[in-house]
Amino acid sequence: MTQSFKLGSRVFHRVRCAPELGASLNSRGSDSTPRSLADIPGPSVPRFLAELFCKGGLSRLHELQVQGAARFGPVWSASFGTVRTVYVAAPALIERLLRQEGPRPERCSFSSWAEHRRRHRRACGLLTAEGGEWQRLRSRLAPLLLRPQAAAGYAGPLDDVVRDLVRRLRRQRGRSPGPPALVRDVAGEFYKFGLEGIAAVLLGSRLGCLQAEVPPDTETFIRAVGSVFVSTLLTMAMPSWLHRFVPGPWNRLCRDWDQMFAFAQQHVERAEAEIARRNQGKPGEDMPSGAHLTYFLFREKWPARSILGNVTELLLAGVDTVSNTLSWALYELSRHPEVQVALRSEITATLGPGSGAHPQAAALSQLPLLRAVIKEVLRLYPVVPGNSRVPDKDIQMGDYIIPKNTLVSLCHYATSRDPAHFPEPNSFRPARWLGQSPAPHPFASLPFGFGKRSCIGRRLAELELQMALAQILIHFEVLPEPGAPPVRPMTRTVLVPERSINLQFVDR
Repeated sequence: MTQSFKLGSRVFHRVRCAPELGASLNSRGSDSTPRSLADIPGPSVPRFLAELFCKGGLSRLHELQVQGAARFGPVWSASFGTVRTVYVAAPALIERLLRQEGPRPERCSFSSWAEHRRRHRRACGLLTAEGGEWQRLRSRLAPLLLRPQAAAGYAGPLDDVVRDLVRRLRRQRGRSPGPPALVRDVAGEFYKFGLEGIAAVLLGSRLGCLQAEVPPDTETFIRAVGSVFVSTLLTMAMPSWLHRFVPGPWNRLCRDWDQMFAFAQQHVERAEAEIARRNQGKPGEDMPSGAHLTYFLFREKWPARSILGNVTELLLAGVDTVSNTLSWALYELSRHPEVQVALRSEITATLGPGSGAHPQAAALSQLPLLRAVIKEVLRLYPVVPGNSRVPDKDIQMGDYIIPKNTLVSLCHYATSRDPAHFPEPNSFRPARWLGQSPAPHPFASLPFGFGKRSCIGRRLAELELQMALAQILIHFEVLPEPGAPPVRPMTRTVLVPERSINLQFVDR
């Protein structure tokens, strides 16, 4: 989720100028002297700009990682204006960087998002906060989301949401030309599921996303979620002074965030009123099991402004992570029926064929093939194809010294498709996670990040994916659209399908 959201890897970010190198690094030995930042290979500035703006590179940032590693090796750099970014595409080097982080790791932030908060006097949430503010928010939210037992406690609110998803998939079949079981644009359906699910967890609210007619304010929020990633890419690609002369992308980004904040505020206020009603005359009484996150935040006396900032950003984070991963999972399972049959057999052995009951979260987490399928999908299609860090000290990356305050982009998409770590890297092979071959380097695939900056919603995202996949495969055989060409990923800040994924859901 919030790895969605640590939405991580940003190509353009203005960082402080690196100081002269200190002598704090360990020497490689008397026979070899580490080389400087200027020695790192990479494309020329004209070629880099041509790739980005003339060859569609902004939508192919994940592919540029693979191309860069193949051409220049595991470490290369590229410049955009006065900003130089160092790219790292080797698991061992990524591990070295992440394991030496301090208590407040700095990643390149989405400065346009933070600027929106400043201008509109909105509180930053976990996605936009930095430094001490980020550390404070993280430490207070982690017990409510990251602990396995805490995430498992949200299984109850998610139960009805998953049932409604199954019913909606049935209703959506056959609404356009094609086979009678065909559902078009499953990612759009799973966007609705993702929003409905995260709202149930955060607010205890049902938004109506999975009803036959979706409420207009919910549709507006869903459109804003999709639009904000496009406007973010555009504002990132423009120097800030250009916004004055080409205001369209910035105005669009502000409109998107204003709509999301207005939507969240309406539901936060509704949740606050409901909490007050429940507690009227019963001060200190605990809410029944299945309590939502906003209840816990109000109980801990969080400022309403901070609750709104965090809920808005977590609503955004929870939609893309689940919807895209679920879309890719069913896309691959439809193209690999033998894996789908084996996975359904594993699920029904736990639930029983035709069962409408949801198992405990702990039971789902013990299904090895289900976990392997999700891991393999996230390897092939990581929600965030790259992450980034701005080290607070000089570090050594391979043969090079990287000065502190240099933007370092961690190329997770490239490492997760590296044949040196994953044989047949572009093939969907969940068995590679079942101990049938040597384990890959633990930092070769990091879909949820690592350490203090890891995705705070990981447990919740995994629970939603497990529950949804289990129920979909119990009720349907999922088949590909007849004659449809393969679907490729594209970068839209996060990784998304290049075109609509259409699938058949045939009743069991």
